[in-house]
Parts: sequence; structure tokens; C-alpha cells
Amino acid sequence: MKQADKSEKEERYARTGSRSVFCAGLVLMTVLFLGGCGMGSGAGNKTVQGNSALEERDYQQAQQFFQEAVQEGEQKVVAYRGLGMAYMGLAKYEEAEASFRTAIEYTDNRMKENVQDIRLYLATVQYRAEKYEDTIATCDDILLEATKGNADAYFLRGASYLYEGNQEEAKKDFDAAVKLSPEDYDLYLNIYECYRSRSLSGLGAAYLQSALNIPGGDLQHYYNRGRIHYYLENYEEAQSQLIGPVEEKYQPAMNLIGKVYLKMEDYEHARAVYQQIQSEFGADADSFNGLALCAIESGDYDTALSYIAQGLALEGTGGKQELYFNEIIAYEKKLDFGTAKAKAQEYVQKYPGDEAGQKEWTFLSTR
Repeated sequence: MKQADKSEKEERYARTGSRSVFCAGLVLMTVLFLGGCGMGSGAGNKTVQGNSALEERDYQQAQQFFQEAVQEGEQKVVAYRGLGMAYMGLAKYEEAEASFRTAIEYTDNRMKENVQDIRLYLATVQYRAEKYEDTIATCDDILLEATKGNADAYFLRGASYLYEGNQEEAKKDFDAAVKLSPEDYDLYLNIYECYRSRSLSGLGAAYLQSALNIPGGDLQHYYNRGRIHYYLENYEEAQSQLIGPVEEKYQPAMNLIGKVYLKMEDYEHARAVYQQIQSEFGADADSFNGLALCAIESGDYDTALSYIAQGLALEGTGGKQELYFNEIIAYEKKLDFGTAKAKAQEYVQKYPGDEAGQKEWTFLSTR
């Protein structure tokens, strides 16, 4: 979205679509939804339901299912691992850490891969809780037993070193992670986000430039190069990279070029893209969110709220976090601070780990 000249209290910012890049107190998507290293075998009914709730990011429901799984004697390793993930999604970090440690206690000598998997979740929740020394120690344990290394552990340890002010060790670990996963665009973007969050964007940008040199000419590579340019704020170049995938109706690229048009303040083309997505693939939360953003930027807040309501009425919870957030923004723009405050309170209860939501609630509490 365009950057305003106004103060923070005069201008609030709407949120674009689903976020796939995380750092600074947030968990990597690649870590949060790891496959589980074969731990699905023998899972009971409550565990299966809990995993489904996790996929939908309905963490409160997931917590309930996994607690019931524990009470009903389902496989303890899987149940406590899932419970830890649910707690992590609810920003209940102490409970999450305790659950992951309990899951490890129920493993045996035949479950080395499972132990490594759970340790990675443990390191992630320690990182989110800003326990950087503990994160480093847990990653040390992972890497000590990882015969071929572990890119996620190197990343988390490097990020922790960076937040402790040790740039030299951070770079060593980031470089080790990239060496293990040289074509993982998300990894490069996460490293960049870590540096950016510490006001070291120049150091992070070097990793994004490296990502642009990843060879490949298929739709995914053009899409990912478009992502890199998007984060570098090279919007015209991002648009150029995305033209081919968009013409082939590659949906991730269509979603991204909509965001590019929003950044370029070309709301007419952005709106057309999101309408085309709905025509080609059916209505989903992300496309309604994009249409709502176009309406917000055009000053048509009632239309924005209509799009948001349509998106929230869809089945499932995927993509709805941005809709709930932008609902708050739309009411703020309408100067309906009472409704905005009520929506913000609901939001922080639903997504307690979202820092932007907490800031929004704090701001509205002063109105």
C-alpha cells in the first residue's frame, strides 16, 4: 500500500494477502507445517481432527482436539506435538514449550527423526518467545545429530545470533542454511526479513540478489523472482517477471501481481486481476481481500466491508485472518471507532500472536 505522510494515529494500514515470509518473533511456515516425519501412523480420531484444525489455522479448536486426544490415550508423541503446535498458534509459548518437551519424553530410540522434528518445533517456539539462548542450544542439539545438516536449524540459530547482536555468527549460519537449500526462495526471503527487522536491509538484500540467480525458466521460477523483486520494492521488475505466469493463469502469480498493482496504486488493474481470479478459480478469501483493499484505497469503505463479509462467509478459515484485520481498518476509515474497537478485540482473541493486531487494539483502546 502507498506510504502516507500522516502520523500513525491519522493513517492506518490495510493488510495484503496471506503472509508466507516470517521472522522477528514469528514462525517459519516451513517449520510450522512440517510433514511430521511419519508420525501420522497410528494417530487416533481426535489427533486427525486436531491436524485438520491446524491446517485451517483454527488453533483453539486444534487445542481442544489434541487435549482430548491426550485424555483418551491416543498416541502421546503425536498428540503432544500437535498440542504444542496449537499452543504456538495461540501465542501460548510456555505451554507450547512444555508440550513439545513432553512429546520428546514419550519418544524412544527408534524415533530419532521424530525427535529432530519436535526439537525443531521446540526451537521455533523458543525463538518466538525471544528465548534466543535457548533457541541456540536446541539448534545445537539438532545440528549435533544431523548427519547432513538442517537448513531450518541453521536459520533459526542464525536468526537468534542476529537478535543477540552477533552478526558474524548469524551470517555463518545463514550461509550454511543457504548452502543446504540453495533453491529455497522462502529461506532467502526469511533471511532478508530478519536483517530488515534489525534495520540491516542492505545485508539482507544481498541474499535476495543471490536468489535472483537461481536458475530456472518454469512458471514457479518466474513467480518466485517476481516475489523477490516485490520484497525489494522493484515493482516494475516484479510485474515483468510475472507477466508470463499470469498469462498462463498460474494462480499464485495472479495473486501476487494483484499486490504489485496495489503497491503501484493501480487499483483498476488490481481489481481486474482479483475479479479474473474469481472467474477462473472461484471466489476465495484472498481474492475478496484483494477486492476489499482496492475499495479501501478508493475510499469506498462500504463496498470494502461488503467484500470482506462475502469472504468471511466462505467455508473454512484459510485466508480469513487478513479479512478480519482489514475489516478493522475499513471501520477505522469510516471513523466508526466503536465498531473498529470491538472488531479489534475479537481479532486479538482469535489471533493473539499477531503483533500488528495487538498494536491496532492498543491504538483503538485510546480512541
